[in-house]
Amino acid sequence: MNVALDAMGGDHAPGEIVRGALDAAQLLHGRLLLVGDPDLIVMHLPARRPANLEIVAASEAVGMHEKPLEAYRTKKDSSLRIGANLVKDGLAQAFVSAGNTGAAAATCQLTWRTMPGIHRPAIASAIPNRDGQFLLLDAGASPDVDPEDMLDFALMGRAYAQRVLGKPNPGVHLLNIGEEEGKGNQFAKEAYQHLSGHSWFRGNIESKDMFAKPCDVVVCEAFVGNAVLKTAEGVAELMISLLSERLPKSRLARLPYFPLKSLIKPFQERLDWGAVGGSPLLGLNGLCIIAHGRSHARAIKNAVLLAQRAIEANLVEAIRDSVQEEMAQHHA
Repeated sequence: MNVALDAMGGDHAPGEIVRGALDAAQLLHGRLLLVGDPDLIVMHLPARRPANLEIVAASEAVGMHEKPLEAYRTKKDSSLRIGANLVKDGLAQAFVSAGNTGAAAATCQLTWRTMPGIHRPAIASAIPNRDGQFLLLDAGASPDVDPEDMLDFALMGRAYAQRVLGKPNPGVHLLNIGEEEGKGNQFAKEAYQHLSGHSWFRGNIESKDMFAKPCDVVVCEAFVGNAVLKTAEGVAELMISLLSERLPKSRLARLPYFPLKSLIKPFQERLDWGAVGGSPLLGLNGLCIIAHGRSHARAIKNAVLLAQRAIEANLVEAIRDSVQEEMAQHHA
């Protein structure tokens, strides 16, 4: 098993990426391929690095604000292009990047293509809720989709929830402004019809209920999903910040608050996106894990380990089988 890691992508590249790679390499059941400028990568490596950590040269890097398609066309030796090609050529089984999300998604889609039966890929983000976590997709990969694409997202989300998150029979909800059938705009109404009739479909769900009620997979279009994801992220960071600000500054004054601190720590851990590592880009003939652009070493390590779990769970094959089964039933 080989995992390719974009060493040049992210706000803290390559330093934090390399540090995360060093931590991940010790736990990886195969080789970790650091893709990027060798001179810059070596600056952050110890004299004796793990035997399973290798460098794959790439002379160009894609900036966080570059246009995805333009970057794909003009930077043919970028760490994104090289990393995606490693998967295409069978030299790696997954590619991890904390770089430009749009460019990473576009590069992987153009290099690997979508699976038969899948029209658009989707980013699936695991978000904490009262019962543990739920999967939200699309969280930002495909902004312009059709209502029938929600069925593809549902199939992909169920496969990921089963194989990687360990949910035995995941249900799927459609994100909407009300629970009742017939709620929402024309897109939501048509999407509901494509999903209804499947035993795993649980109907509409409002955004507030995703965090309070049991749910496994929630599907929506990317514009909505990305807004929900970033809102949840912002609120979580605000809550942690407000709780921390309430604690006195001096150690002596903090003594009475130690019991409260023990309650805050698990709360912080539940809301820490770095613990998840990243989100898979589903629906392609290859596996890509999209890490947060702000990722530090810990998040990068966890993104690589998430890629390992997805590989060992045969995620790509599971999604392909699920889609083919749906197509066979549709044409029966």
